[in-house]
Amino acid sequence: MIKLIVGTKGSGKTKTLIDMAKAAAETSKGNVVCVEKGDKLAREVPTSVRLINSDEYQVKGFANLYGFLAGILAGNYDITHLFVDGTFKIGKVGEVEKDYEGLAALVEKLSKVQSDAEIIFTVSCDVADLPITMKDFIVK
Repeated sequence: MIKLIVGTKGSGKTKTLIDMAKAAAETSKGNVVCVEKGDKLAREVPTSVRLINSDEYQVKGFANLYGFLAGILAGNYDITHLFVDGTFKIGKVGEVEKDYEGLAALVEKLSKVQSDAEIIFTVSCDVADLPITMKDFIVK
């Protein structure tokens, strides 16, 4: 299952993600993983959450992000939750700030991956800017 936490800058997306990661860490019978650009969440999420800095693996662009996330899921079948913070920052390639179609393609491909993990992304934009195919994934 894929979920999108959508909102403009400063709307509390990362706080929501942190709260969800904390709740998952308390209840999960498997592994909880959080991917972010940088390491700002190191003091925010419980130590039981596996925190991965995408910069350390030079992940840039949605195609690379898909391969990275699919590899994480393929390498560990015990992952129950996979959080991704700063999705557009990780997916950025070149001059395009927000590649909406690249995000839609990422979600489409990940929705076909054989995994029981819940995948949650923070997406910094207005809900109206997202392609119509993304609306069903938005967390209300």
